Amino acid sequence: MPSVPVSENVPAPGEQAIQTTVALDGDGTCIARARHLAAGFLTRVQAEHGLPVSQRAVDLTQLVVSELVTNALKYAPGPVLLDLRIVGDAVEVMVWDSDPVLPVARAADVGRVGQHGLEIVMAVAQGFEAQREPVGKRITARIALLDEPGRHHRRTAAPVEDAGPPRSDRA
Repeated sequence: MPSVPVSENVPAPGEQAIQTTVALDGDGTCIARARHLAAGFLTRVQAEHGLPVSQRAVDLTQLVVSELVTNALKYAPGPVLLDLRIVGDAVEVMVWDSDPVLPVARAADVGRVGQHGLEIVMAVAQGFEAQREPVGKRITARIALLDEPGRHHRRTAAPVEDAGPPRSDRA
């Protein structure tokens, strides 16, 4: 089953949020489609709404989408929801899946091959949050739309709920 658009909301005059949501299945092309959806969303935001979006923001958004969708498909049964929204000067990438176990970043290990997804997301995002939902969980990462000269990208991590025993094999 292909990805299914759930909604695309355009704000009323004076509103700040621009959003698109898609349901993704687990077929082999799902992750690439999610990356293309993210790039297309930011291109439309720029063209149709006149919001400036740096190439770095597009690249980082595609990276974050890829990491979060990959892990949701790897560890959770059923579909995954990908929600992209513009909030202020950032794009929020939200991925929902049916597994209630929250991801845990692993300790740095130069010898480890793979399993760095969550570390990557947290390193490039301005904000990161993982929350349990009534069914499953929601992971949200926030990425600045523009790069400010001389500004280091600040990362803030919201507290992560206690998920029971950590599953460090996740991103």
